[in-house]
Amino acid sequence: MKPDFSNPLLEYVLYLADNSMILGQRLSEWCGHGPVLEQDIALTNMALDLIGEARHYYQYASELTLNKWSEDDFPFQRQERDFRHVLLVEQPNGHWGLTIMRQFLFDSFHMPYLQELQKSSDIRIAQIAAQSLKETTYHLRYSSEWVVRLSEGTEESFQKMQNALDDLYTYYGELFIPAPFESDMQARGICPDLNTIEHHSKSIFHQTISKTSLKIPANTFMQQGGKSGIHSENLGFMLTEMQYMQKSYPGLEW
Repeated sequence: MKPDFSNPLLEYVLYLADNSMILGQRLSEWCGHGPVLEQDIALTNMALDLIGEARHYYQYASELTLNKWSEDDFPFQRQERDFRHVLLVEQPNGHWGLTIMRQFLFDSFHMPYLQELQKSSDIRIAQIAAQSLKETTYHLRYSSEWVVRLSEGTEESFQKMQNALDDLYTYYGELFIPAPFESDMQARGICPDLNTIEHHSKSIFHQTISKTSLKIPANTFMQQGGKSGIHSENLGFMLTEMQYMQKSYPGLEW
């Protein structure tokens, strides 16, 4: 069974949900493995925030299918090609600095996106955005502060952050490249204008990077494909673990 991607609203809602779900799953992998207890708990709580946001979207997606799909079916019963999240959020955690840089790149997009999404003509989506904004604002403050702290720490921490930026910046641009379902939703007043989001996001990004000695990669080719279901091998390994219980014991519920 595959989602009905002939419905652009469903595809868009799944895009919103999948971004938060997959990043939340990645952050949850740090539970019990953080560098110190405080940061371990912080990332675990951020994972819960993101998965909670995803649940709201999946519940709405379930209603759009007239409950033919449950909210559990969407994250646990789809194949890789049916996920619509951007490539950035599925990238492996790596070291602490790599996780922080990935989080910062997404947060610098996610926070202004939710600010604009509150104005969506779809009341349900606007409500979810408003509910999620406070938590996402904290996420951005947390990740941006850590980017500065690590980049201006030791020579080793700076080099790790520079390498992280070099590795992940190639995935940043996909956030602002509209998929067909986004263009449809923008025309209907449901999705924000990505040009506006890009302006605000890059302002946040540059303001933070300007506080460090980091160099922004030049002439970087921006990877894309996640929004159309073309993902890296990292997603397959993640789904094998994430979907294990549902595939082994069908019918489980959150």
